[in-house]
Amino acid sequence: MARVTVEDCIDKVENRFELVLLASHRARLISQGSSITIDRDNDKNPVVALREIADETLSPDDLKEDLIHSLQKHVEVDEPEPDPASLLAAGGAAASSDEEEDAPEAVTFDQMSEEELLAGIEGLVPPEKSDDY
Repeated sequence: MARVTVEDCIDKVENRFELVLLASHRARLISQGSSITIDRDNDKNPVVALREIADETLSPDDLKEDLIHSLQKHVEVDEPEPDPASLLAAGGAAASSDEEEDAPEAVTFDQMSEEELLAGIEGLVPPEKSDDY
């Protein structure tokens, strides 16, 4: 009976692999207590899930969205990013206020000329070769 049900579902979900994912997800939902939308007729949960998809009592797109949502570990919230110009203006305003003591110090980096870099590279000693590697 399941083979006939799978053949009926191919019209609704064209990819057989996607059909397996959706039907197994729906069967797990039924096992967890979700209400079924058709008569059980003494069928097991995977067959009930396939019959629901074949009878179009559930939308494959809704099942796909539910499956994706169940597999997500971190849900990303779309928040607007701050405008760089407003950050610079806010940073400039904070620096010009009376609270200059709380402002972070500017980070400075050491500058190295090309000659100093080449001299440093020439002074490096290659590691000794060993038979372990």
